[in-house]
Amino acid sequence: MTTEKKNYLLPIIMMIALFAMISFVTGLSTPMGAIVKSQFGASNALSQLGILANFIAYAVMGIPSGIMIKKYGYKTTALVAIVVGFVGVAIQFLSGGAGSFVVYLIGAFVAGFSMCMLNAVVNPMLNTLGGGGNKGNQLIQVGGSVNSLSATIVPVLVGYLIGDVTKANISDASPAMFIAMGIFAVVFVVLFFAQIPEPHVEKAVEKKEKDKYGPMSFRHFILGTIAIFVYVGVEVGIQSIAYIFMTTEAGKGGLAIDATIAGSVVGTYWFLMMIGRLVGASIGSKVSSKAMLTTVAFIGLIMVIVAIFLPTTTTVGMPVFQSDISFGIAQVPLSIMLLILCGLCTSVMWGSIFNLAVEGLGKYTAMASGIFMVMVCGGGILPLIQGVVADSAGFLTSYWVIVIGMAYMLFYALVGSKNVNKNIPVD
Repeated sequence: MTTEKKNYLLPIIMMIALFAMISFVTGLSTPMGAIVKSQFGASNALSQLGILANFIAYAVMGIPSGIMIKKYGYKTTALVAIVVGFVGVAIQFLSGGAGSFVVYLIGAFVAGFSMCMLNAVVNPMLNTLGGGGNKGNQLIQVGGSVNSLSATIVPVLVGYLIGDVTKANISDASPAMFIAMGIFAVVFVVLFFAQIPEPHVEKAVEKKEKDKYGPMSFRHFILGTIAIFVYVGVEVGIQSIAYIFMTTEAGKGGLAIDATIAGSVVGTYWFLMMIGRLVGASIGSKVSSKAMLTTVAFIGLIMVIVAIFLPTTTTVGMPVFQSDISFGIAQVPLSIMLLILCGLCTSVMWGSIFNLAVEGLGKYTAMASGIFMVMVCGGGILPLIQGVVADSAGFLTSYWVIVIGMAYMLFYALVGSKNVNKNIPVD
C-alpha cells in the first residue's frame, strides 16, 4: 500500500498543479469583464461575454475531451490542452494591441478549450488516484483548495498590476497574461517528463466490442450533469456580478468602492473557497459527499435569499484578502458580504457533485468526465442570464438566478444523487 502511494505522489502533484492553472486562466475573465465594460462601453450582460466565450467552449470540447482521454490517455490530453491554453492567452494578449473586443472573445474561447480538456483530465484522475468514494472526493477537495488559492490571487493580482480596471484597457492586463503563459510553459515541461498512470486507456484496449451502456444510462449521472451546469454558473455568477456591482453601481450609490478594493473583495470569495476546500479535504474521508452537498447548498440558499432582501445602504466592515498578502477592512454592503461568504459553500460543491455523479460508473468514468465538461458551459450561460436580469431589474434581483441554482443542488444532494441503475455492469 505504501509503494502505491509513493508511486502516485508525482501524478497527484501534477494533477493538483493543473487544477491551479485552470482557475488562474479562468479567473482572468472576472476583472476582464470590468475592463471591456470600460473600454468598449459594454452593458452588464455584454461584459459577461468573455466568461461566456470561455465556458461555452466546454460545450464544444467536452465530449471530444473524453474521447481523447480514452484513446490517447490523460498525459497526452493534458499536454495538448496546455499548448492550446498558451495560444488562447496569447490571442487575448494580442487583442490588446489590436484594441479588438472580437479578438479578445476569440482568445477567451480558445482558452476555454484548454480549460475544458484540463478539467476532463484532473477530476477523474484525482478520483482514480484516491480510489474513488470518500477518499476520491477528499483528493479532489485538495486539488480544489489549490485551485481556489490560484483563483484568490488573480483578481487581487490584476488589481495590483493594473490599478483602476474601470479606466484600464486590455493592454494594461498584459502582465497578468504573461504570467499565465509562463505557467503554461513551465508545467508543460514538467508534465512532459512525468509518468502518469492510464487506467482507462488500458481498459479501452482490453475491450473493443461495442457497449450497449454508457454514462447516460445512469439517472444519477444525468441529474449530476445538470447539477454541474448549475453549480459552475452559481460559482462564477456570484462573484462576477458582485464585482461589476461594486465597480459601477456601488459608486453611484455613494459607496465609492474602487476597483482595487473590489478585486480584494472578490479575491476573498476565492480565498474562502480555498478555506472551505481545505476543510472539505480534511474531513472528506469521514463525511460523505451527500452530507457535504446537502449542508452547503442549504446554507448558501439561505444566505443568498437574505442578501437579496437587504438594502444596499446597510454596510459593514468586511475583512478582505489584499494584494500584499495581508488582510484589511473594506466597507461594503452587508448583502455583498453575505454573497462573498457563499464561497465557503460553493467550495466543496464541485468535488461533491462530481463524486456523487460518477460513483458506480466504473469503466464509464472517462467518458462521463467528458460529458461533465460539456455542462461546465453553465459557467458562461448562467452569468449571462444573470447579467440580463441585472440590466432589467437590478443587481440584487438578478441573484434569484443563484437561488434557483442552489435549490436544484439541494434537490440533487437529497434525491437525485441516488444510483438507481446498479444492475448495469461497469467492470
